[in-house]
Parts: sequence; structure tokens; C-alpha cells
Amino acid sequence: MASIRMFKTFLAVAKHGTFAAAGKEIGLTPAAVGLQIRALEEELNQVLFDRGPRSVVLNTAGHKAVPQVEELLVRFEALANAEEGGELSGQVLMGALVSTLMGSFADALWTLKREHPKLRVQLFVGLSSDFAYQVEHGELDAAIVTKPPRPQASNLLWTPLYNEPMVLVVPRRPHFTLPGDPMDALRQAPFIRFDRDTWTGMLVKDVLSQAGVQSTHDELELNSVEAMIEIVRQGFGISIVPQLANVKWDKDDALRVIKLPGVTTERCVGLLERTRHSRMAFTEAVKEYFSDPKQPRKRL
Repeated sequence: MASIRMFKTFLAVAKHGTFAAAGKEIGLTPAAVGLQIRALEEELNQVLFDRGPRSVVLNTAGHKAVPQVEELLVRFEALANAEEGGELSGQVLMGALVSTLMGSFADALWTLKREHPKLRVQLFVGLSSDFAYQVEHGELDAAIVTKPPRPQASNLLWTPLYNEPMVLVVPRRPHFTLPGDPMDALRQAPFIRFDRDTWTGMLVKDVLSQAGVQSTHDELELNSVEAMIEIVRQGFGISIVPQLANVKWDKDDALRVIKLPGVTTERCVGLLERTRHSRMAFTEAVKEYFSDPKQPRKRL
């Protein structure tokens, strides 16, 4: 009879496309992975993968099986957690923007790991758009990303967690002439722009539009809040960035943080996951943390 281990092997092969890569994830040799897949196919009396010389690809039956297997594992892990009194355990593969690890998500993760010592969260940093693909295809269990600018795949669910206002940051000791008026500064000063192809970069465009600034004097285009802030600190430009929850830029003697008049654009940070997956107990715990008004440092 098919076992839970077989189903986990099936999902690993579906995710990676090779027995070798799947084996590395679950700790089996490629031969052992192949034997488990063949045994599962015999048990179900259907072929789930089209075999190639170097890879395997889900066929129609395999694609139909994925959500059913994920549902089975969700139910199994719910039973396991019930036996442990609701304690979260096991490994979660999580994507997160670097800036969210300096924001409110860091507080949530620290709290959950302290309350559930058997929980292991492996974090991967990157861009929101990349995480969307990885979550959709099962390479990650979930990711902390900004609000998607366009509709996502039907099997993805995005839940808002907290908001970060978009602010102007300028150096206290600039190496250029810095106008006193924020609007003039945006039009004339060297501008360090967030990569306009990223989801946060699209928000910067919205901020400039709301502020009535038609063009900026772009010097650099980066996709790292941390790098942009350091360049501004050293006096080489100004920038528009999300105000992170756990940083104290307003107390930095090299920076000034300015709220732009008439600008209401905020970066909404949320949890992206598949509608059904095997680590839903963890993602529900993250969402519960942010729905609890007693938790500190949240901007909901």
C-alpha cells in the first residue's frame, strides 16, 4: 500500500523534475526514488510521469494527482500536529524579501520559533516576482512578498499582513546641492531608484505620480533597500523606500526621513502560498500572529 513517504517522494520529483534532485531533498538515492515512484504508479495503476533521458515530467494523470496528494499530506500533518498538542514541527521552506527580515515579519518568525522549538524554517531571500513562481510550482511552501501588482495564478493565495508607508530619505550631509523643498529635491537631486521592474519599484512610480513629479534625475537603479539607504547615508543621492518596522532611520544622524505631502501609497506586505499545501499549519500561525492586536511593531 502507498505510504506517506511515497507521496512526499512523488511531490519532490514533481517539483524538481529529476530523481537525483528529488533524492537530495528527501535523503534518498536516485535509484530509491525511482523504485518508490514505480511502486506508487503500480499501486495507483497509472503512469504519473513521462520519462526522458535526463528528466521526468508530470503527465496529465500526474498533474491531476498533485493537488490530491497535497491535500492528503495536509490532512496527515494536521493529525500529527493534533497528537503533539498543536505544536508546529518539521521543516518549512520560506521565501522572504531581505527588507521583511528587517521589518515586522522578523518579529513574527522569532515568536513562532520560540513557541515551537521543533519548527525549522529555512529562509531564502530574493524578489517577490521570483517567489511567486517558486511558490506556484512547489519549490517553496510560502513567501513573504509585497502585494502582487497583477492577478496571480488561480492556485495561489495572497494574504495581507502589514503595511509600510513609502517615505523620502535624504542625506544630512549631501555631496550635492539639496533643495529644501521635498518636491524640488525629487526633481533636481541625484535619485537612487528602486528597480522599476520589481513590485516595490512599481510602488515608487505610484509615489512619484501622486506627488506630481514627472521626472527624476536617476543616478542608480537597485533592488536592495539596504544598499540604497547606505548610498543615501553617504551623501550621494536621495531615494523613496518603504519605512521598515524595525529600523530607526529617524534617529540616524546621517539620514532624514520625510513623509511626502499628499502621498498615501504604502507597501503592503503579505503571505503568498498555494491554496492547499502541506505546511498550512505554519502559514495559518503566521497569519494569526498578525491578526492579534497584542503583537508589537505591526502596521496593519
